[in-house]
Amino acid sequence: MWYRVARASEFLVITGIGINELKITKKALVWPLQKCRVIDVTPVNYTFEVNAMSAEKLPFLLPAVFTIGPCVNDPEGLVKYAKLLSHHQRDSHDVKDLVQGVIEGETRVLAASMTMEEIFKGTKDFKKEVFDKVQLCLLIYNANIKQLVDVEGHEYFSYLGQKTQMEAANQAKIDVAEAKMKGEIGAKEREGLTRQNAAKIDAETKVISTQRDGVGKKEEVKVKTDVKIYESQREAEAKMAEIEAQKAVALREAELQQEVERKNALTKTESLKAQHLSKATVDYEIKVQEANSVLYKKQKEAEAELYENRKAAEAKKLGADAQTYAVQLAADAALYAKKKEAEGLVATAEAQGVYVRNLLSALGGNYNALRDYLMIEGGMFIDIAKIIAEGIKGLQPKISIWTNGASGGQMVDGTSSGQAGLQELASVYKALPPLLETVHEQTGMLPPAWMGSLSVSAADPATSNQSA
Repeated sequence: MWYRVARASEFLVITGIGINELKITKKALVWPLQKCRVIDVTPVNYTFEVNAMSAEKLPFLLPAVFTIGPCVNDPEGLVKYAKLLSHHQRDSHDVKDLVQGVIEGETRVLAASMTMEEIFKGTKDFKKEVFDKVQLCLLIYNANIKQLVDVEGHEYFSYLGQKTQMEAANQAKIDVAEAKMKGEIGAKEREGLTRQNAAKIDAETKVISTQRDGVGKKEEVKVKTDVKIYESQREAEAKMAEIEAQKAVALREAELQQEVERKNALTKTESLKAQHLSKATVDYEIKVQEANSVLYKKQKEAEAELYENRKAAEAKKLGADAQTYAVQLAADAALYAKKKEAEGLVATAEAQGVYVRNLLSALGGNYNALRDYLMIEGGMFIDIAKIIAEGIKGLQPKISIWTNGASGGQMVDGTSSGQAGLQELASVYKALPPLLETVHEQTGMLPPAWMGSLSVSAADPATSNQSA
């Protein structure tokens, strides 16, 4: 008995007593009568040159390098690998021949189902198909497919390369010609744009230069005008000052003279007041008083009109506010009325619901009886009778009654034929109750409510006739 531990890239395969087939683990206690073998799962590079043939029956040589190793993430596949390949050395020719045979076989089958163009252009898809086809729990970690090589006597890839080179050369010539054309067109466009921009800039320069000259001349004229205006103002102010000085002297002389004359006039007035008032002074004072009176009257009238207009405006504003308030109250009242009306309808509907539920409960849940009661209570039958009567008003129907009674218009009891017909109808109605009773006894079916009802005992024919 001993304890075995595998390296990071190894697994222990234990067989023997107590183990069903085999056990794969990284560490284990090996008992007697058990055998432990180490398998290495490190990927190994295999170089192959596969001779294959495409779907067009074209042979080619496929050199490739495959990095292959066991799939450590698949326990079932690892068990399969341990069963089939663990007894061989990892680098032995047996393993290499086995892997090479599997890969070459799958590669040939896959190449036979693809065209040469698909193999040449779809190398990634080709590698993926090879990856998916490998069995024996072998995982292809990497497949480096080298350049496909022609088999001697079949130069498909060389011809294909020549075709590609010619196409590339032709495309290069086309690209060069197109680039040259674009260059010449671009040069001409650039030259034209340069001339257009130069002409545009020259025109804008002339316009700006002219505008600048005009602005300069305008400013110069404006400055000269301002100078002349200022000089004229100064000259006028000087003359005005000189005139004002002269007028001030004259005005002062006039004031002094007026003062002298006023003093003289006062002296004369005072001397004459003692005797009588100056007529001119009296007239002047009267006119002044009249003018003051007229002015005061007009001022008061204007103030009164202004006050009246102001009060009228305030009255209009109050009227408008009152009208707005009235409209608002009317709208509130209408809203309140609608709300109360809706509440009344809801209350009426609830009351009617309670009324109908009570009636239905009182009638024992008989919907037909409730319907008949509501129709009678609502007067529907009376309205129907009125409508029918209005419809047949004025009609004169002719009713013919055929009976098998006695001839000569006389019945056995001596009545007339008309009365005999009515008696026949009466006999039919009299026969209904026994008929309904018989149907009820035999089938258990009751007559409809509009036709009548049977008595509880169903034994008295007279009662049945009255019910019918």
